[in-house]
Amino acid sequence: MTTIQQPRILGAGVNRVDGPLKVTGQARYPNDFNLPGMAYAAVVRSTIPSGRIRRMDTTAAEKSPGVLEVITHENADHLGEAPATFIKNPQPPLQDDVIRFYGQYIAVVVADTQQNATAAARRIEVEYDRHEALLDPHDPRAERIKDPWGEDTAWGDVRTALNRAPVMIDQTYTTSENTNNPLGLFTTVASWDGDTLTLHDSNQWPNMIQQVVAAMFGVPRDAVRVLTPFVGGGFGAGLRCWSHIPLAVMAARHVGRPVKLELTRPEMFTGLGHRTASINWIRLGATRDGRLTAIEHESLTTLPLDGDEYEPCSSVSTWSYASPNVTTRDQQVRLNIPWTNFMRAPGDAQGNFALESAIDELAWEVGLDPLEIRLLNYAEVDPKTGRPWSSNALRQCLEVGARRFGWSERNPEIRSMRDGHELVGYGVAGVSFFWYQQPCSARVIVKGDGSAYVRSAVTDIGTGTYTIMAQLAAGLLGLEVDQVEMQLGDSSMPVGTAAGGSGLTAALGSAVHDACGRLIQKFVDLAGTDPFSPLANVPFEDVEVSEGRLFRKGEPTRGESLARILAVHGLTELSADGSSTPNSPEQLGMTPAGARGARFVEVRVDEDLGRIRVARIVTVNDGGRILNEKLARSQILGGTVGGVGMALFEETVTDKDTGRIANATFGDYLIPVNADIPDVHIEFVGEPDAFNPIGVKGIGEIGLVGVAPAIANGIFHATGKRIRALPITMDMLMD
Repeated sequence: MTTIQQPRILGAGVNRVDGPLKVTGQARYPNDFNLPGMAYAAVVRSTIPSGRIRRMDTTAAEKSPGVLEVITHENADHLGEAPATFIKNPQPPLQDDVIRFYGQYIAVVVADTQQNATAAARRIEVEYDRHEALLDPHDPRAERIKDPWGEDTAWGDVRTALNRAPVMIDQTYTTSENTNNPLGLFTTVASWDGDTLTLHDSNQWPNMIQQVVAAMFGVPRDAVRVLTPFVGGGFGAGLRCWSHIPLAVMAARHVGRPVKLELTRPEMFTGLGHRTASINWIRLGATRDGRLTAIEHESLTTLPLDGDEYEPCSSVSTWSYASPNVTTRDQQVRLNIPWTNFMRAPGDAQGNFALESAIDELAWEVGLDPLEIRLLNYAEVDPKTGRPWSSNALRQCLEVGARRFGWSERNPEIRSMRDGHELVGYGVAGVSFFWYQQPCSARVIVKGDGSAYVRSAVTDIGTGTYTIMAQLAAGLLGLEVDQVEMQLGDSSMPVGTAAGGSGLTAALGSAVHDACGRLIQKFVDLAGTDPFSPLANVPFEDVEVSEGRLFRKGEPTRGESLARILAVHGLTELSADGSSTPNSPEQLGMTPAGARGARFVEVRVDEDLGRIRVARIVTVNDGGRILNEKLARSQILGGTVGGVGMALFEETVTDKDTGRIANATFGDYLIPVNADIPDVHIEFVGEPDAFNPIGVKGIGEIGLVGVAPAIANGIFHATGKRIRALPITMDMLMD
């Protein structure tokens, strides 16, 4: 696996600063914490998808060895509603007897050991009044919701353009439910000290958990401290305050001692949400030479009865390609299913599969190379507003990827390439990802010895935030990376945003950039008051920083170190706070562009068995300025693996009679293993983005997008069979 380095946009591939802690076992994850006197909790889940609890007999559980408490809706604390944040969180658990989905928490058992809690939970007997469940998205009784966030888009006259189009594609594409499945089992350790609460918790947004838990339990926000310095993966699973968190807090209050609640793998399937299933209807109108004249994209996604997670799958069709007439519409259908939730590239992953499959179908319909039709319809400017992009290297991604892959060697005829019993196909897909950034804060401190540390409440879910922020701060302060200590994942630190939406690097990085600038200004001001300083009366704009020293621009000998400035003024440290708030498109006169990319895939299909093998992948990406090439490459590679999983393996299967997830273990839920992943060539192109001061665009999710349609398009080239549903399985290719 290789990567071409381009120093123009690529930062040094520094090893993870938190790597030694992780490989030596010193990085403490939430389930590593064992507090004095700690008790353990086990949840009880419903075994029907809809109805009410008629009777719950907890007698045997209460008499079981080591049991301290059994909490049900009949003796649970009354909790306040979860406050509105950027996203809706599940309402407090155990507040009524209503069953909304199979696997809903209906009780929690607290005992002296995990084994005793688990054994006792199995002894609780429950009788239900069953109601007929809504499990089919096509059920006419199910509530339909149209455009809840106002994301539907329309410009031009799509209906007329489609009616007049010489060529039209009109197809339906479906994607299955997927489950996030981070390696680390989500855990909450709750400990009360009077009216103050400390949580060691698996999440991607400590300040949000702090806010929601404080509101539920009626305590001041600063009375709740959430600690999440390390998370064993997330992929979006940690972006809500899930019901097990208040259950652990409630249990700790009931028994008067710390309580640990660690979910099992099957509980991870029902308790943390999942990627929604989707149905996408796409109609493309085009000229005979393949130029788009109209795009109509409508999607339907599934939603739990009380959730609001919204994935506008059709949005990708508003910014991916140039068209004078576009309509996008998104609907949701409420069902008796566990919560749907953000999963790596929510909405874009499903919508891109549909759009890029349809674009490929259009290419074959008009007899144009699938690569050429994408270049022909490249959006030079924002198709909706006509504003220039903050950056957009999609064309370069496609062109560079084609050269690296050897696309020109492709025989365009269907079923024309083979190797023994294997049919060989080449597939391509373009990627235009959404843009997302939220406000964020950080504090930067320089100590008396000239080293520094950076604080923010955000957490690093394994993507490398510790490292790239240490690199950024070091560069801005003129220090070595090992002179900067990162302190993250503590809600008592400066307020941070979510580690999600591929927006954390821009948000936190811009805040660190702001804080470092303010801190250097403070040092310049201090030096300016010292008549003996080489920097006396030198304005900020005439100062440079390097090797821990401030000096006059162009005069490296006329300066002094940060440590000396502190010493001269009798200070042990100096700090500055920074913040970032996204600019508005109107303010900058441009449209913020998320990451862009291109995927080229070689697939091989056994002609007799229908077995699919991905032979090689070339993935070229525009992520703006890349702060750390090594970690960025790792993110793209991980996303690529997820894309292969979405295309060929992953499907969360719900039994349509009972509402039970039928494959809620790693023995049954298929994910790619090393043998399924081929050689992956990763490359970065583009320019620093103009929408934030550090020029970055998030890449945590884009690696997944486009892989599935590229594989599907390659399968069509190899076999002549157009597959419009994910995952693609062997039976779909058998005659």
